[in-house]
Amino acid sequence: MTETCTTQKRFPLGRIVITSNALDRINPHDVAASLRRHAHGDWGDLDVHDVQLNELSLKEGSRLLSVYADREGVKFWVITEADRTLTTILLPEDY
Repeated sequence: MTETCTTQKRFPLGRIVITSNALDRINPHDVAASLRRHAHGDWGDLDVHDVQLNELSLKEGSRLLSVYADREGVKFWVITEADRTLTTILLPEDY
């Protein structure tokens, strides 16, 4: 499910890191686009329940998760920690 992006960031990303596996496999333009989408509340390919959890997490200060696929179909995650000091881009197998 894709949420409509707002014009303003909904939360800070903090420091941004990417696993070496993700860096090797995900198109860099798709990484940049996913970070913009994530920060604006477009959670990518989450189901309705997980979208609701993210919306609650915005209010309560919990971890945020988005799921995207790059132009080659490589599925990856973007996770922002509860304290908003760190956002990690990783492949599911890197978790």
